[in-house]
Amino acid sequence: MAEFIIVFREVLEASLVVGIIYLLIEKTNQLTHITKLWYGVFASILASIAVGFLVIQAKNALGNNSTQALFEAVFLYLTAFLIWYVIFWLSKNVSNKKVLESQAINAMEISSWGIFFVVFFAILREGFETAIFLISSFSITGTFSYFGFIVGAVLAIIIGFLIVRQGRKIDLRSVFKYTTLLLVFLSAGMIAYGTHEAEEYLVKSEQIEKSEIYRVWDILQPTKSTESGATIYHPLHDKGSIGLFLKGFFGYNSNPNIPEVILWFLAMLFGLNMWRRFYY
Repeated sequence: MAEFIIVFREVLEASLVVGIIYLLIEKTNQLTHITKLWYGVFASILASIAVGFLVIQAKNALGNNSTQALFEAVFLYLTAFLIWYVIFWLSKNVSNKKVLESQAINAMEISSWGIFFVVFFAILREGFETAIFLISSFSITGTFSYFGFIVGAVLAIIIGFLIVRQGRKIDLRSVFKYTTLLLVFLSAGMIAYGTHEAEEYLVKSEQIEKSEIYRVWDILQPTKSTESGATIYHPLHDKGSIGLFLKGFFGYNSNPNIPEVILWFLAMLFGLNMWRRFYY
């Protein structure tokens, strides 16, 4: 679910950017720039993949120790703040047709490669956000939905095509309204899990004993199978079938500490308040 929401929203924004600039090139009959436009799209996708690869390599280089836990905590906090920045400030100017057209016209007048750079940096921003958000989501659940990723991208491209190329009237405000609400839940979950990783850092660096940490609740303990010896998780445990989804999307934990619960609540309060002020 998280993969679908993240990719759908970011790819939709990127599709609108490309579509608006593509139509401008056609309208002004400067078709020689279309090749540069697609070069910009593909180059930005490759750059976004490179960003994701470098972040993953940096995480893996730390190993399974206290430093990695601290890196995870800081990375998740920064991602949550980036999500808030994107959905409550940057999205006000997403696909502003007049601004994009003005930038594209100026770029074409300056250089034959101007369109390349306009598209490259516009799409790179979306790609960078997508890579960071997906890596953070994977850090929480340890799983990745390729189905959600592909469906989100395809659906976003189709909607972008229908809006820009076919001139269909689609209520984009409602689309962004409800995807933003889901991202509010996701960002609060990242704050909560970041706090959990901060706890791991303190424990692994021996600054605090795990037994000293007070749990707001500690339920649904895993059991061992008498036959195979495998660990069995209740569906509502944060490693169970339902709990894993709740963990990835809402920051659910079956044994949270006090700061984790408080910060999750404050993050939800902030996000929902901003969402209400932004859309109502």
